[in-house]
Amino acid sequence: MTAAELFQNIQNKKSFLCVGLDTDVTKIPEYLFEEDDAMFRFNKSIIDATADLCVAYKPNLAFYESIGLEGWDVLERTVEYIRTNYPDQFIIADAKRGDIGNTSKMYARTFFGNMDFDSVTVAPYMGEDSVTPFLGYENKWVILLALTSNKGAFDFQFAQNAETGDRLFETVLKTSQKWGSVDNMMYVVGATKAEMLTDIRAIIPNHFLLVPGVGAQGGSLEEVSKYGMNSQCGLLVNSSRQIIYADDTENFANAARIEAEKVQQEMMQYLLAKGLL
Repeated sequence: MTAAELFQNIQNKKSFLCVGLDTDVTKIPEYLFEEDDAMFRFNKSIIDATADLCVAYKPNLAFYESIGLEGWDVLERTVEYIRTNYPDQFIIADAKRGDIGNTSKMYARTFFGNMDFDSVTVAPYMGEDSVTPFLGYENKWVILLALTSNKGAFDFQFAQNAETGDRLFETVLKTSQKWGSVDNMMYVVGATKAEMLTDIRAIIPNHFLLVPGVGAQGGSLEEVSKYGMNSQCGLLVNSSRQIIYADDTENFANAARIEAEKVQQEMMQYLLAKGLL
């Protein structure tokens, strides 16, 4: 998927919502286990209930890897289900990979060659040769970790370079511009660090940002939109728990839709205010 196609889908749906499929088998409704394939049926129901309200889905691989081969099978079938039934969706592998070049090459083959993801989250700590193997696939994206939403972000990401004055996340943004472009590289910027978006946009005004942390983590969609939106929207704002675990009864899919629609309606107002609709 190209950046232009992604922006067109945002305009069509009046939404820049990404639904996180962080499917925890200990949290999905118990009645689903009365039949086989509970995890996949949960995902399918969430997708069917929200697909017209969002532009992206983001399975977090930890939730699938944690249950072994069954989880990988569910992940593959979930991606295939989205591709077959909702081909306009942008699918993100929230994998946070990043290793020496030959290992990253295998990770890239996993997500872009064997599984039909549009993008994968990648950690930049090991540098250029750990990232570039993911950039060799046409119309596929690297989503590079820049400034994350967790408390531990302050351990390293704000460390200042005495020579340049740049904080570490700013060094990541500036250095990685040599590796990719606005057409194949996005950045993770946590919603709980929304006050940093002005500084970030000064460095990367035209890139898409994947923004987690809205909803259960307390980030403000209003602030993210105010400081992070650009002329092509430039945002994919993720919400996971607030949507997919809105209800733990047989009404869970409808409850998820209600929560997703609340977010979509708010997003529509910000897009209108920016003159993007």
